Amino acid sequence: MSFLSHRYIAPDMIEERTYQRNIANDCLKENTLVIIPTGLGKTIIAMIVAAHILEKGKKVLILAPTKPLVEQHYSTYSQFMNDVKIGTMNGLMAPEKRAKIIEGNDLIVCTPQVVDNDLQNDRYSLRDFGLIVFDEAHRAVGGYSYVNIASYYHSGLTLGMTASPGSDLNKMIEVCRNLDITHAVMRSDDDPDVSPYVHDTFVRNEIVDMPDDLLNVIKILNKMLNVYLNELVNLKFMDPGWPASTKHLLVVGDTLQKRLARGEKTSMIFRGLVSQSAAIKLMHAIGLAETQGMTTLRNYMLKIESDASTAKGAKASKDIINQPSYKELWRILRDTKVEHPKISRLMSLVSQEINSSEEHKVMVFSQYRETCDILVEKLSRIPNAKVTKLIGQSNGGLKQKEQISLLNDFRNGVYNVVVSTSVGEEGLDIASTDMVIFYEPVPSEIRTIQRRGRTGRKNTGEVIVMIAKGTRDEAYERTSERKEEMMRENLDKLNMDLRLITHSGQRRQTRLGEY
Repeated sequence: MSFLSHRYIAPDMIEERTYQRNIANDCLKENTLVIIPTGLGKTIIAMIVAAHILEKGKKVLILAPTKPLVEQHYSTYSQFMNDVKIGTMNGLMAPEKRAKIIEGNDLIVCTPQVVDNDLQNDRYSLRDFGLIVFDEAHRAVGGYSYVNIASYYHSGLTLGMTASPGSDLNKMIEVCRNLDITHAVMRSDDDPDVSPYVHDTFVRNEIVDMPDDLLNVIKILNKMLNVYLNELVNLKFMDPGWPASTKHLLVVGDTLQKRLARGEKTSMIFRGLVSQSAAIKLMHAIGLAETQGMTTLRNYMLKIESDASTAKGAKASKDIINQPSYKELWRILRDTKVEHPKISRLMSLVSQEINSSEEHKVMVFSQYRETCDILVEKLSRIPNAKVTKLIGQSNGGLKQKEQISLLNDFRNGVYNVVVSTSVGEEGLDIASTDMVIFYEPVPSEIRTIQRRGRTGRKNTGEVIVMIAKGTRDEAYERTSERKEEMMRENLDKLNMDLRLITHSGQRRQTRLGEY
């Protein structure tokens, strides 16, 4: 095995990989968006580019969207870079201290919000920086801080990094335009300079049949939902041709709120808002019934009842529990002990995997925190299972330092099963797992790719997507597959569009060839 060799990279520490060197060479020529799957070493590529920029006497700024990612990058760069002053900063520090960190270090790692705020207050400039790395660059849209920082940066190279830029070509172009990127470099596991370094990842769907009680609950919920959808159509607030979706209902709500703000305080507007809100609540309930099970649904409906019982409770909640079908719904929820069939199937899959080898690790993803709690309790009953959960810090969740500590324990074998919400999808250095299980599919190609990238890093991996037959699970899986196909097609078009944009002079500035 040969190792990377550079005066600013610690010797005999990082395996030299052809594709990483090739991509880094491309990045040194012009502002580049690097699109490669999770686990192929985006950080190492950025480190190679950074070493060359530091050699020219310029500073490097590494931006990452979350504090755990910042800490992870700071640790990685500190470990693998040699004779480089590395600093990190945050919003809790005094502005003067941050300015000193900028002045006294060669490479700085932080979240973009800190730099954005400092630049707007003229606390320092970026003129001494020869490289800015935008990690998870697909976030550089709208009013996100990446966009504003790029507008202040006129002196050096830009490097955007992402595993999943999304399926919308216009959004990809927007990201590149916002970061002044003129070239995109892509790799997949199948590329000839990548394939020697990756392992196979096998993906399969695990189909489960729904029990009759759950099907009856879903039928009742749909009947209740249709009451509100029909009312919105009759009130002319919703087109009868629209498919019933949360997205369309949110559009209806936004329109009604705007009319209300303009002074249309009529009984029809207020009734429309109640129906719209009730419909959204019931669509969420149907989603829980189809994908999560009785316990999660029962707890959600109890929250609606609790809300309805208070004087200041939402009118939508009161309306729902007064529907004629609600008593029948609650009778089934109260008397039925059956759980979602996914739970027993999941327990079987996890048990087989962790008991096939004491070294094996499993990661389970679920959309809902409450479902994570249920799964942790169930999976902990499996012999030899050492289970924990990885959740975000909101509403009494895990603080960011606790998340990092948990991942270290997972890496070191303290745990062999992690049940995670979306916090485990993006960027965090999670130990390579042998199996990733989607407790439910998600209709997002970005999240699907990020989840799937948690296995097959160091050994052959398996991805299992659990799908409840005849439910929205099937639609979500098809949506994710279609969007991923669109993303791959659009990536091929991206460089052509970037060249057209550059030649037409639509960019803020041109810095090609400076390095």
